[in-house]
Amino acid sequence: MLINEFVLMTKLPRDTVRFYVRQGLLRPHTSQMGGRHPYMQFTQADVDAAEAIRVGQALGMSLKEIGHLQDERRNGRLQRVQRVALMRAQLVKLEEKAMELANLQAYVRAKIEWQQNGEKGPVPRLNAIAATESVSPRSRSKERPRLVRSSGES
Repeated sequence: MLINEFVLMTKLPRDTVRFYVRQGLLRPHTSQMGGRHPYMQFTQADVDAAEAIRVGQALGMSLKEIGHLQDERRNGRLQRVQRVALMRAQLVKLEEKAMELANLQAYVRAKIEWQQNGEKGPVPRLNAIAATESVSPRSRSKERPRLVRSSGES
């Protein structure tokens, strides 16, 4: 498929596709058509690679890290055990991020409630996560986020 179809299929901007090609993240075949600028022919493998890039970025990985992992996998040096270990590490990061977001949601809810009640009583404060650091992310994700209330404004 040519770049137009690839862009439609992956929903990536054309400039992003070209950038990924220059960085070696996508490796389309080139054809003789197009003169000085040969046409890029994308395959399903490129579509899969684009999805892997999108997932990697969503997991917080840099393009450099994603490229390194793609190279390792293409060259057969990234075995299943290593892939599982990487995914588990990413899962821990996601669980930690989910806890941070849960704390922020609880803070915003408390702040809304405080304002709806006429701003009476102590102002809700976002607590330091130190109170829950000793608990693993998996068990923390099931706990209700704690808020620290103090007097003053924010």
